[in-house]
Amino acid sequence: MNPQMVVSIGREALILMLMLSGPMLLFGLVVGVSIALFQAVTQIQEMTLTFVPKILAVALALLIFLPWMINMITDFTRNLYEMIPTLVG
Repeated sequence: MNPQMVVSIGREALILMLMLSGPMLLFGLVVGVSIALFQAVTQIQEMTLTFVPKILAVALALLIFLPWMINMITDFTRNLYEMIPTLVG
């Protein structure tokens, strides 16, 4: 196993992590900005108003994207297992 292979596997893992966390972060960002805009327009300064909708948005994103996320993780893991015989030597 050479250093280039380790860097390549690490890079793939980081890209996968960003791809998997992206939809939930994006949903949370959109809901957070829209609630902040609503609070600024109506001058309601309730701190707890942002938490519940964000949690619901992230849970909804997780439900929507879960099959795709599981597919991506299993493909990555399968590729790692297929690489094991090439690492010896």
